[in-house]
Amino acid sequence: MNSNLSQLHAYPFEKLAKLKAGITPAENKKHIALSIGEPKHATPQIIQQALLDNIDGLGKYPATKGIPELRNTISAWITQRFQANTNPETQVLPVNGTREALFAFAQCVIDSSKNDALVLMPNPFYQIYEGAAFLAGAQPYYLNTLEANNYLPDFDGISEATWQKCQLLYICSPGNPTGAVINQQTHEKLINLAIKYDFIIASDECYSEIYADEANPPQGLLQSAAAMGHSNFKNCIIFHSLSKRSNAPGLRSGFVVGDAEIIAKFFQYRTYHGSAMPFPTQYASIAGWQDEVHVRENRDFYREKFSAVTKILSEVCTVKQPPASFYLWLKTEIDETEFAQKLFAQENITVLPGSYLSREVDGVNPGKNHVRMALVASTEECIEAVERIRNFINNLH
Repeated sequence: MNSNLSQLHAYPFEKLAKLKAGITPAENKKHIALSIGEPKHATPQIIQQALLDNIDGLGKYPATKGIPELRNTISAWITQRFQANTNPETQVLPVNGTREALFAFAQCVIDSSKNDALVLMPNPFYQIYEGAAFLAGAQPYYLNTLEANNYLPDFDGISEATWQKCQLLYICSPGNPTGAVINQQTHEKLINLAIKYDFIIASDECYSEIYADEANPPQGLLQSAAAMGHSNFKNCIIFHSLSKRSNAPGLRSGFVVGDAEIIAKFFQYRTYHGSAMPFPTQYASIAGWQDEVHVRENRDFYREKFSAVTKILSEVCTVKQPPASFYLWLKTEIDETEFAQKLFAQENITVLPGSYLSREVDGVNPGKNHVRMALVASTEECIEAVERIRNFINNLH
């Protein structure tokens, strides 16, 4: 048995289930889940139809590299969205959702023969980053994202010794759970550090298409690289998905794009890993990446919800819409686990304690006194939920 399995922490939703165990919430109030970032908007008809139209593709083995039409579509989307030119033959690789790709990537690129290998990641974080580091034989190094630094890591505070041990840096922009966005200047700083200390930047950009200001979409890592003349994207890899962008979490469709040498090694790894995207999924993905109408509509739905929700909650706490993503990173006046447990018991609403998404570093847990609320339910349900939360907070007072 892999001894590194013993280092894995319980998943946040496993902890949440234990927190709620034995509690019977008010029967006269329907349950509303704001805990899981699973989009509830309808999957676009064009994606569903493309899936059905190509269902006979289930009778053939797909290639790990994906069909040229899909890679060309992804490359064209990257150019259109991020003004970064990529080679679909050497720099693009379809994946079965970014969850498995973010995990598998560390297994591919970490040199575990170096006992001091570090994988840097934001804190709070998507727990796949941490598990990927442990099972690749490296150690996670957590970078607190605090309000004082606009919920972004303090990259200037990282020592040279740490950078020297870093083999992989996970960044998440827009951030989960804060919605914070990394800008051009910070990307450039990280790219220069990656070249100097020879580590790889894995940029998780799965929330990049859900943002508040239609005229100000979040900056992407390859966009920043291209703008600074780093056109070969050395040591830079981005991860994207249709799950959030197109409300298709069950499609398990995403892509990895960047440094051609790294993509070649990751492709080699994946030929053994066995994760080839089925043909129907590939054609459905082409339909999804080629259409922006449903994506703009999706953003409008989230803006509508954020506007209504923040207006109601502002009556009892300080709250504002983040730059991007569909999460509210809500401060709590009491312990976040107590807040979540009592909210469930009294109002039949589930939110996720922030400490379940983070680790204590230097005596600080950046998830403490925060809960994550995913505004994925319908507008009506979100409004009902926050009206109950407003009443719950008033009763705490």
